[in-house]
Amino acid sequence: MRAVFALLALLLLCGARDPILVPEVSQHEVRLRQGFTGTELLLFGAILNPQGTRAGRDYDIVILLKGPTQSIVVREKQKVAGVWINADSTEFRSAPAYFAVASTRPISEIVDEKTAAIYELGLRWLQLSPIGEINPAEQSRFAEGLVDLRERGGLYRQNESGVAVNEQVLYQARISLPSNVPEGTYIAETFAISKGRVVASASSSVEVRKLGFERAVAGFAEEQSFLYGLLAIGISLLMGWAAGRLFALD
Repeated sequence: MRAVFALLALLLLCGARDPILVPEVSQHEVRLRQGFTGTELLLFGAILNPQGTRAGRDYDIVILLKGPTQSIVVREKQKVAGVWINADSTEFRSAPAYFAVASTRPISEIVDEKTAAIYELGLRWLQLSPIGEINPAEQSRFAEGLVDLRERGGLYRQNESGVAVNEQVLYQARISLPSNVPEGTYIAETFAISKGRVVASASSSVEVRKLGFERAVAGFAEEQSFLYGLLAIGISLLMGWAAGRLFALD
C-alpha cells in the first residue's frame, strides 16, 4: 500500500503545474532584552517547479508578517468645552498586534480587490472583525483610525517595492521590528501570484519573547496586576520624593 501511495503522490507531483515556495527567515527567535532598539528580519526563499527545478516564469511575491491577534477597543476623542473626552468606540475581535506587508510592486497592480481581501494582502484589506453590529461606514472609520495609530507607532507598515526577485528563482525582503514590538508568535506568509491568481503559498514562524528581568516584570504585571499597580505608584512617589530632596539640597 505504501508503494501505491508513493506512486500516486509522484504522479500528482509530476502533473502539477503550479510552483512551490521554499521560504526561510534569518532568525526564528527574537529576544527582547533591556535596551532592545529593534531588529530587522530577512525573509527569503526560492520559487521552484514541483520537480524542484527553476520555475522559469515571472511571479509577483507578497510577504505578510503578522503578530499575535488580540481584542482591542478603539475610542474616538472629541473636544467638548475645550476638553478632550472619549466619545464613540468600537471593539475589534482579531486585530494583529503587528502587521507588515512587502511586495514586488503595488498590490492593486497584482490582484483584484476580492483576492486582496481574501488573503489580506495589505493594510487596506486587513480584516479586523468588529464585535457587535456596526454601521459599515463607522466600522471603516474606526478601522482606518486603528491602522493609522499603529502605522505611526511602527507596528503596521507596508512596502510595495520591498521584495526583490533574482533570476525568477530567489526572492528576499527585509522587514523591521520596532523597539515596542509585542511578544508572541509571528507568522510569515509568502504568496506567489501570477496573472492575478495566488498559485502558491507557504508560511514560517518567528518567536518574539522577553527574557530575564523584563520577562519577570511582564509576568508579574500580568499575574498580579493590582500589586503591580501599587508598586508602580510607590516607586513613582519615592522617585518624586528623592528628586524633591535632591533639588532642595541644591
